[in-house]
Amino acid sequence: MTDNRLLGADFVRAAACLTVLFHHLAQRMSWQDHLGGIEWFRIFAQIGTFGVAMFFVLSGFLLSRPFWQALDRAEPAPSLRVYAMRRAARILPGFWLALIVTFVLSITVFGAVLDGQLLLRLVAGIFAVADWHWVTLFPVEVNGPLWSISFEVTSYLLLPLGFAALFLVGRWSGQGWQSRLLWLGAIALALLAHWLFTRYYRVDMHQRGWDYGLIGGAKYWMPRFNPFAYFAMFAVGALAGGLQVRWAKYRHVLFDLMALAAFAWGISLMNDQLAAKTADGWGWLGVPYGFPWFVLAVGLFLSSAPSSALLGSALDNPVTRYIAKISFGIYIWHYPVLELVRVYWDPQIDHGQASDPIRFAVTCTIITLLTFTVAHLSYHLVENPVIQWARGKERRRTGSTTVAAAAE
Repeated sequence: MTDNRLLGADFVRAAACLTVLFHHLAQRMSWQDHLGGIEWFRIFAQIGTFGVAMFFVLSGFLLSRPFWQALDRAEPAPSLRVYAMRRAARILPGFWLALIVTFVLSITVFGAVLDGQLLLRLVAGIFAVADWHWVTLFPVEVNGPLWSISFEVTSYLLLPLGFAALFLVGRWSGQGWQSRLLWLGAIALALLAHWLFTRYYRVDMHQRGWDYGLIGGAKYWMPRFNPFAYFAMFAVGALAGGLQVRWAKYRHVLFDLMALAAFAWGISLMNDQLAAKTADGWGWLGVPYGFPWFVLAVGLFLSSAPSSALLGSALDNPVTRYIAKISFGIYIWHYPVLELVRVYWDPQIDHGQASDPIRFAVTCTIITLLTFTVAHLSYHLVENPVIQWARGKERRRTGSTTVAAAAE
């Protein structure tokens, strides 16, 4: 580790947010013109959503480590109060600001009708419970990527429940590798809950599909998009965190080879998905993003890269660390930036409309630069001040001079 960071984690975070950003940019190109023949744009347009899976695996990986460490040391579980405060401090300020600002823009700039349904979606988003129904799945117009935040929060709630059972069983079964094997039960339960959800949850089929807007798209996604499916990805990341805790004392070139193999495996899986011609990549039981193979590849990379001799340090360079630091802002702000550029500067940057390669490249560069600027300001003016406030509050309560980063 370097500077209390897990090598490779910043690279995955940066890659995830850029993959999602480029996915939404690539959606704007016209397939019938010159841009349609550019392979990289086609790749991002079809499988850029896999960046969301990377985020979920990474979150499970990072947040599980204190639980695994306590379990292995036969210590009490980490404070749930501290856990909740760190999660709230890291996620909610930036998310709430993006949600409110986009809600106002959707009405004042983009012509959304202020009615009871729009307010219901907003309230569901504010309380991070939008993931349970197709009406609320997208909590606001114009900023579709905010859908995943409620899924993430549900995973935050389910993770301690899984570890509570593990700590209880650990009194008799012991710690170490036995506990990692038992965690497979948490993944299996998540998949069982997902199967039951898809079997018994009923979706209104009227105006179902992306041609009918975000709610129509939500009807297409659900019930396969549900909190249990995403917790299954999150739980695979938690298993990877358990492996990393066991391997943390090692530093060897063999882990470089493992991380490279995992990286190549993930790229190969994404390449295979291109033939399926669907951005969602339905896997086992209809879980998206090629589950479980792609999330296993990401988890293997995350668990091995911190013990690598060279690869982790090379990938976690100053550029990737900076992108990782502002990645949450990139994720929550890039879509309204894109839409504002479309309205006020380049109307052709609409779904399937961009046909001029030079104009498309210039517009995408402007959108990317504006997004990075807004994300930088979001981190330094909104997110980090609250993170530092939470750290200070935690130090005063514990009397400790060193506190694990709330951003993890």
